[in-house]
Amino acid sequence: MTNGYINRMTRDELRNKLAEFKLETRGVKDVLKKRLKNYYKKQKLMQKEALNSDSYYDYICVVDFEATCEEGNPPEFVHEIIEFPVVLLNTHTLEIEDTFQQYVKPEVNPKLSNFCIGLTGITQDVIDKADTFPQVLQNVIEWMRQRELGTKYSYCMLTDGSWDMSKFLNIQCRVSRIKYPSFAKKWINIRKSYGNFYKVPRNQTKLTIMLEKLGMTYDGRPHSGLDDSKNIARIAIRMLQDGCELRVNEKMHAGQLMTVSSSAPLEGAPAPQMPRYRN
Repeated sequence: MTNGYINRMTRDELRNKLAEFKLETRGVKDVLKKRLKNYYKKQKLMQKEALNSDSYYDYICVVDFEATCEEGNPPEFVHEIIEFPVVLLNTHTLEIEDTFQQYVKPEVNPKLSNFCIGLTGITQDVIDKADTFPQVLQNVIEWMRQRELGTKYSYCMLTDGSWDMSKFLNIQCRVSRIKYPSFAKKWINIRKSYGNFYKVPRNQTKLTIMLEKLGMTYDGRPHSGLDDSKNIARIAIRMLQDGCELRVNEKMHAGQLMTVSSSAPLEGAPAPQMPRYRN
């Protein structure tokens, strides 16, 4: 009888302990849910205040270049920009307000590889009829000026990763023998912003994965510069809606890629100007 009584007490105690543990666990989850809900409410309130103030960017210019490439991309291969798209995102309305797109004629490797044509969908005929990079850059700058970016309206650049500015634009300016444009010296790397805001690892910040995690699917043709830029803008819009204050986090300094501290003052890009030719 004694052993049975002890066993019954042990089972009862274990059952009670388990019930208490479940209650505690449920309580922790409830607290976390409330904290998360309050956090996002606070973030949205802060973002709303930011968007209504003069301190935040009026516009974000999303850029995603397409460049010449070969299968395997040998180290010595010179990547030249062949598509220059810009998607203009209004941070007040959270809508895509306008777009720019022009193709670019490469100089070092004027004939596109079959791999590049298949990847980007850009044909040799399109490239042969296009302007060279300095002229296209001048057209971009004129388009930005017409929209009073950097004068009446504050703005910044945004890319999907570091390569667009630190590699493709940097190399292209050297090939075209022009200085690096001042308006593109600082930008938002949305992969960094996304990873930091949603607390996900770097391998979860590819374009299609970011879209998927936000409940969206890719719209358009992958590796079309304009379509990529539009989809990146959709991610930026969702992040702003979720309370993320997208800020400049990377820059070019003395030809090198550098990180911009999150505590740095929020300032827009300068009014776009055509850079001088190199000596």
